[in-house]
Amino acid sequence: MKTAILSSLCVAVLAACGGGTDEAQFSATAQAAVETSAPAAGTSIPSPPGATQIVFSGITFNVRSGGGGPGPNTWSAQNVWVDDSGYLHLKISNVAGQWSTAEIYTDQAFGFGTYQYKIVGHPEALDKNVVLGLFDYPTPDIGPDGTNEIDIEFATWGGAQSEHGNYTVWPAVTGSGPATHAFDASPNTGLSTHRVSWTSRQVTFQSMAGLTDKTRSMYANWTYAPTDYPTRIPQSPLPLHINFWLFQGNPPSDGLETEIVISQFTFTPARRTRR
Repeated sequence: MKTAILSSLCVAVLAACGGGTDEAQFSATAQAAVETSAPAAGTSIPSPPGATQIVFSGITFNVRSGGGGPGPNTWSAQNVWVDDSGYLHLKISNVAGQWSTAEIYTDQAFGFGTYQYKIVGHPEALDKNVVLGLFDYPTPDIGPDGTNEIDIEFATWGGAQSEHGNYTVWPAVTGSGPATHAFDASPNTGLSTHRVSWTSRQVTFQSMAGLTDKTRSMYANWTYAPTDYPTRIPQSPLPLHINFWLFQGNPPSDGLETEIVISQFTFTPARRTRR
């Protein structure tokens, strides 16, 4: 069966972003979590499909299995592995007519700072039922589903929109919906970089053509800076998730299995300014 591959989705370190009073709003416990959440570029450990945990870029990720949302989907550890080069593979597969998807997530919380994703491949060309998600997501002690989430997603949600790129910020508390911005991801041309800079007051997204730490080739950007930021922007460190799944559980309309390859993840927390 033909497999569509998005190779080498890598998450690279940036210079730390803006501190000042933003980080002062963390509780002592939350700030301690942020200060310990910046991994050095670490070594991946090769792992075959089926592991319940993997070590990728020096970070331990849990591998999801079983049923449930989003979708709903069937999540399989057989769709996740780390190869001998240290690259992470996530796959949507079909075994005996049963489609299954992939997700990994950390127990470790990541807070204010800058996240950068470098993608080799064409996320702008995914099947209409396939979603690639790069996001923070809350544990129950932080908030329920529909809160405390910051997303970069590539999807057309079953073909309901023409743009394949999506930036989204879910509020810190219940009672209001997400703020979202869709963008045309077609300038990716096989190489692209996507960046999130998160502070307590705003979230800035940027997408660039090519694999770059600069912004000269930026083709999409959005800054979300609401005046009521304490309730509209997540204020607590959150676990990191990467998933590859099927919208509403529908199989790919082209009938093809699909795979992505992620080469690295790193994160730089925001600086605190001493007073």
